[in-house]
Amino acid sequence: MRLLEASLWVVFSSILSTSISSHQFATDGTVLELNESNFDAALSTFDYIFVDFYAPWCGHCKRLAPELEKAAPVLAGLMNPIVTAKVNADKYTRIAAKYEIDGFPTLKIFMHGVPTDYYGPRKADLLVRFLRKFVAPDVAVLSSDSAISDFIEAAGTNFPVFVGFGFNESEITDLAIKYKKKAWFSVAKDFSEDVMVLYDFDKMPALVVLHPGYNEQSIFYGPFEEWRGGDNGTLAVSSSFITVEERLGTRMSSEKFLEDFIKQSLFPLSLPINQETLKLLKDDKRKIVLTIMEDETEDRSKQLIKILKAAASANRDLVFGYVGVKQWQDFAESFEVYKKTELPKMIVWDGNEDYFSVVGSESLTDEDQGSQVTRFLEGYREGSVIQKQISGPSVMGYINSLIGIRTIYIIVFVVAVLMLIRTINKEEPLTVGTRNQAESNDSSTDKED
Repeated sequence: MRLLEASLWVVFSSILSTSISSHQFATDGTVLELNESNFDAALSTFDYIFVDFYAPWCGHCKRLAPELEKAAPVLAGLMNPIVTAKVNADKYTRIAAKYEIDGFPTLKIFMHGVPTDYYGPRKADLLVRFLRKFVAPDVAVLSSDSAISDFIEAAGTNFPVFVGFGFNESEITDLAIKYKKKAWFSVAKDFSEDVMVLYDFDKMPALVVLHPGYNEQSIFYGPFEEWRGGDNGTLAVSSSFITVEERLGTRMSSEKFLEDFIKQSLFPLSLPINQETLKLLKDDKRKIVLTIMEDETEDRSKQLIKILKAAASANRDLVFGYVGVKQWQDFAESFEVYKKTELPKMIVWDGNEDYFSVVGSESLTDEDQGSQVTRFLEGYREGSVIQKQISGPSVMGYINSLIGIRTIYIIVFVVAVLMLIRTINKEEPLTVGTRNQAESNDSSTDKED
C-alpha cells in the first residue's frame, strides 16, 4: 500500500511540476523576456522558440524589437506554435557564452532545445514566412493544380522548393527530414497536363526544384527505385527481377543519386556571394568557382552570369558564385584583385584559405566568354593551376561574419583607455618632491656650466 501511495505521489508531483513549468510563461503571443533563471526552463517547455539575443545599446536591436512584437502573435498562432523570446546577452553573459553570442542582434530558433542560426529577413511578415519552414510538415502532399501553386506561393523566396511528381512521399521523407532546415519538400498526387507544361517535365517520376528568388528550376528524372512484388523472395525493378541483396545495393545507389541532386540543388546555379550566402556555404564541401567582376548590376555582368549558370548546370560537382568589387571590395581584394587587375577574373576557391588560378585563364575578355569559361574549367580539371593563399584577413573570418560587433566595441574601448593612459602620463604634473629634485638638478647643471 505504501509503495502504491509513493508511486501516485511521484506521478502527481510530475504532473504538478509540468503544469507549473508550462504556466510560468505567457503564451498569448507576447515576446518573452528570458534570463539565466528561466532560459533553460523555456527551452524545455516549448518545442519551438525563436530567441533574439540583444544588447540594450545596440541600434540594430532597437529597430528589430518592434518587428518581433508584430511577428510574435502570428508565430504563436501557427498550427505548430513558435514562441518568440529575447535575452539581454550583454547582461546575461553565461547564456551568451554558452551559445557563442559575439554580435548583436543574434537570432536563433530552438527546435526541441537544439539551436539553429537564423539568417533570414527581419521584417515581420517576411520573418514569419521564413520561420514557417521550420514547423511545416516534412513532406506536403498536394492533391490538385491549385494546391501546387498555393504551396509554392506560400513557400516564399528564401528556400528552394522540391515538388515530386509520380512517386510516393515515403520515397523522399528521409531526405526531407535531413534537409528540412534548408528546403521545402512536397509530393503532387493529382495534377493536370497543364502542370507538366508549366514546370517543363515530360515524364515521370520527376523531381522538380524551384528557386523562386532567382527564377530558376531544375528537373531530376532519376534513377528512382520502382519496386514491384515478385515470386520466391525476389523483387522487380524496372521489369527486371533481382535478389534481395541486389535490391539493397540498387536502393542505396538510387538514394545516393537522389541525395546528391538535392544537395547540389540547395543553391541556385550561380550564387551571389555576400556575408549571408557565405554562411550558407559553410556546410557545402564542393569547391567554389568564383567570378570577380566590377559591378554585379551592370548589363555585361548579367550576361556573364547567364553563361555561368549554363556552365553550372553541366558541372554540378562545383558551386558557381560571383561577387562585384563594388558590392564587396574587401572580400574581392583577398584574391589579389586591385585597381589594375583585369576583370572579370575567375578562380577556384576551397572555401577556406587556398584558391587556384588556372594558367592562361586569369581574366576574361569581352569576346566569346562562354568558350573562355569552358577553357577555364578544362584547365582546372586537367590540373593546370597555380595554388595560392588569400591575402589580408582570414576568409574564415568572412564566413563567420568577420568579427563580432561586441568584440569590436571591446577593442575600441581598450584602445581608448590605452590612449587616455598615455595622454595622462604625458601631461602628469610634477609632485613637490619631483619638482624639488628637478630644481636641484637644474642648479647642479648651472654650477657645472
